[in-house]
Amino acid sequence: KNMIRRIALKSTSKGWRSSCTALAPNSNPAPLLTARRQGRASSAVGWSRPLSSTATTTNSAAAGGPTPYVKGDSTHFGYSQVSVNEKEGKVREVFDKVADSYDLMNDLMSGGLHRLWKDYLLDVSNVSSMARMTRSRVAATNRGTTSDATAPTPTTVAPELAILDVAGGTGDVAFRFLDAADCVERSKSSGVDPVSITVCDINHEMLRVGEARARSRFGNAVLDETQSLRFVQGNAQSLEFPDNSFDLYTIAFGLRNVTDVDMALREANRVLKPGGRFMCLEFSHVTIPILEQIYETYSFQVIPAMGELVANDRESYQYLVESIRKFSKQPELLSRMQAAGFQEAKYTNLTGGIVALHEGWKAI
Repeated sequence: KNMIRRIALKSTSKGWRSSCTALAPNSNPAPLLTARRQGRASSAVGWSRPLSSTATTTNSAAAGGPTPYVKGDSTHFGYSQVSVNEKEGKVREVFDKVADSYDLMNDLMSGGLHRLWKDYLLDVSNVSSMARMTRSRVAATNRGTTSDATAPTPTTVAPELAILDVAGGTGDVAFRFLDAADCVERSKSSGVDPVSITVCDINHEMLRVGEARARSRFGNAVLDETQSLRFVQGNAQSLEFPDNSFDLYTIAFGLRNVTDVDMALREANRVLKPGGRFMCLEFSHVTIPILEQIYETYSFQVIPAMGELVANDRESYQYLVESIRKFSKQPELLSRMQAAGFQEAKYTNLTGGIVALHEGWKAI
């Protein structure tokens, strides 16, 4: 664990973060959520001056689109083949087992680096700036002045800034958004917060852990009174939200567990508002040969053994490692995003490609 962490951190400090961009033909830049600023996460791991490279992908849409993620009646569950109808239940069983130790699982899977990667996601999302601007605008509308950005809003106000975090059951990413948007401070005022963060997960146990953590950490007001945060059970492939509902859709370390990734991407595009932003943080495929060899050994020899030792559950950790290897490589996922309708699609490799952040915007 310490070896892979040292090497992974060393890779970022040497500039092993590459930014690879692919633009859909005739795409229009979305004006929302496009500013990127350097911040806590980038400076923490030496990303303030990264070496970067840019590449374009082939126009898969013109060639008929990428091969469907699910072909026929069977699909992969790790290295095993199962029926399409069976996979969802098997994945749910895995996360039922690990729900109470999910943070520990992420620490084992990443050597603790998942915290830095999630900080990076927060940093480039600009949620903090968007929340401030949203509250200032709402305050100006409701009070006739721009001087009181924390003024109470009516109890019937609809969210002005709506964020959806899918497969985020335990709240690790959502809590970062909640802090960045000052929702806890806002909860000291009356009325519904114009900033809303929705955590959606298919697994009830994950949501149970997440809501309990939220109430313990932030108190009840953010959930029950200002409604800044809510937990909703749902399937990424068939979200029960109206069209054009959210400004930002995030999914961290969850997309590879979805049965039909293409369907989930289309749903993400559907529920985003025009100009809304999609961000997927996911374990990916290492691009540095020496790091790839070390990470491969760590993944298959160390992680399952640690899962058995720490959580008495080797089988779940074995699946999670295998699921990474079966997931789409960075350019392939980019093509799937474009096929689902996302514009200005790009990805950024973190820590030599151990993780990649894919981004895209819904057409205006």
